[in-house]
Amino acid sequence: MAAPLGHPIPVTPAGEHAAIDVRVLRSALAALTGADPLRRDDAVRTVLHMPSRFAPPVLHAVSEAVFATDREEGAWRFYAAQLRTRFDITRCADPTVEGAAAILTGRFGPPVNRWVFAEPSRLRPLAERAVAWDRATPHEYDHRWVNLHGTGAFGAGDGQLSVPADEWDAIAERVRVEYLDGVDEVLRELPGPAR
Repeated sequence: MAAPLGHPIPVTPAGEHAAIDVRVLRSALAALTGADPLRRDDAVRTVLHMPSRFAPPVLHAVSEAVFATDREEGAWRFYAAQLRTRFDITRCADPTVEGAAAILTGRFGPPVNRWVFAEPSRLRPLAERAVAWDRATPHEYDHRWVNLHGTGAFGAGDGQLSVPADEWDAIAERVRVEYLDGVDEVLRELPGPAR
């Protein structure tokens, strides 16, 4: 059975945090990481049919399911989920949500990264595919899922959940550029020819 995502701490969100609806996210994660293969396959088909409607934790779980049968397809989907996570963290007004990325990468990333870095020349094309997909695929989910991973969920902070929406397009593009720059930096640091 798959390892749990982090360590849940029961918290009753207050204020604006109480309006963050993660029922679809939790239901999809339960299906994707659960033991029932029919339910998992059904959830994979649903998410792949309309990925724009699902938050990054669900996209991470789908990448794992896809990776089990198609390494390349699962890998770029993992990187796309990772990219969306970074965007949601960056547009969140609570700087303490950063740990959400590490939890998701730690849970879903190791098999993908082992496969990719067995042949590092795979990394840049997969990352480019993830960035292209992100540009073309709308964000039709509640990006505030990530707010529940910060201290604001405990009542800390000023109550502002996100930076102003008119900044999101610029933030998304900056995150994409930084993501590809990070990939290039990783490749430069590898010993031998990596590209």
